[in-house]
Amino acid sequence: MIPARFAPIVFGFILSGLMSLMVSGIATFRALPPNTPFAPEWMGSWLSAWAVAFPAVLVVAPLTRRLVAKLVTAD
Repeated sequence: MIPARFAPIVFGFILSGLMSLMVSGIATFRALPPNTPFAPEWMGSWLSAWAVAFPAVLVVAPLTRRLVAKLVTAD
């Protein structure tokens, strides 16, 4: 198993992978002309998107947590 200190990185890895998979799939599907093989195009788009999304999540997540903490009140 992975040590707990790496949890934010593992979380960002999984989150960015799943989100970029879904978003690139929708964008690729909409952009392709009919009768174009979908899967190879999607995988290429996804890998490119994930290469950007993973480091972006690692940078943006802490900023987002701080912003959310300022916007919400304790119950």
